[in-house]
Amino acid sequence: MALTFLGLTCVTFFIGRVIPIDPVLAIVGDKASIETYNRVKIEIGLDQPIPVQYWRFLGKVMQGDFGNSVITARPVLEDLLRVFPATIELSMFALIIGVVLGIPLGVIAATHRGRWQDQVIRFGSLLGYSMPVFWLGLVGLLAFYAKLGWVEGPGRLDVGFDDIVPTVTGLMTVDSLIEGDSEVFWNSVSHLVLPSSILGYLSLAYVARMTRSFMLGQLKQEYILATLAKGLSPFRVVWVHALGNVWVQLVTVIALTFGSLLEGAVLTETVFAWPGLGLYMKNSLFNADLNAVLGGTMLVGVVYIGLNMLSDLLYPLVDPRAREQR
Repeated sequence: MALTFLGLTCVTFFIGRVIPIDPVLAIVGDKASIETYNRVKIEIGLDQPIPVQYWRFLGKVMQGDFGNSVITARPVLEDLLRVFPATIELSMFALIIGVVLGIPLGVIAATHRGRWQDQVIRFGSLLGYSMPVFWLGLVGLLAFYAKLGWVEGPGRLDVGFDDIVPTVTGLMTVDSLIEGDSEVFWNSVSHLVLPSSILGYLSLAYVARMTRSFMLGQLKQEYILATLAKGLSPFRVVWVHALGNVWVQLVTVIALTFGSLLEGAVLTETVFAWPGLGLYMKNSLFNADLNAVLGGTMLVGVVYIGLNMLSDLLYPLVDPRAREQR
């Protein structure tokens, strides 16, 4: 993990140096004098050699210091802690949709290989992989918000509900329940349904395809024939024995899916004006706020590292052989 984190900081730092954005110009503006430009360049250390700049960058990152945002004038870490819970909330609901529906659909597709059930599920998964998320979001807004009025529109809450519920966890659905405000809770759910369903469809497509692949491998094993020969019901053989043996692989898939949802929420949050990490990084990039972009990139990378570690720790819970080895 330490080596991975070190590699992450190295790649992030050098990507920041090759991006065609002048961080000094973003701070001082286009009309600043040469003297001001050079003074700010020295203050932020860009006059130093690249290895020295990286060492200083690494030291600050280890302390949680990503610098100040040009847009908000606040520390980037403070901004990230403010916007990240919204992305977590959106991604968690999307992951629940993807896992709860994707795993059963993958099992059904595997047990009906080549039949119409398999073809329908594979076609639906292919659509989820192929259609751009921003297009799905726009179509969803047009159909379910503008035409049918089934859900609320862009944003996390209606304007009238802003700042009513105090921030405890940063998750609006949880904070509204803690406060006991059912009106804010249902309004936040109504805003959350459509964007989380769009992201959930994408994760469902991936989880269903991977589950189908894992299950096809298990259904070819000799123990499947043995358990059927002993008189166990096909339902128990498939949903208990075969599915139980692919959970280790599925844990990794689910963890990486959650990471990709956090990473891939940029377009969804932009379409739905969702005030999360993706929208924050998009605005930062368009406004040449390099500190915020690099800080958000580091955060997503650290989350990926943490999810991989978490999946390793969960292996013994789903695989008795892993417990025996430990």
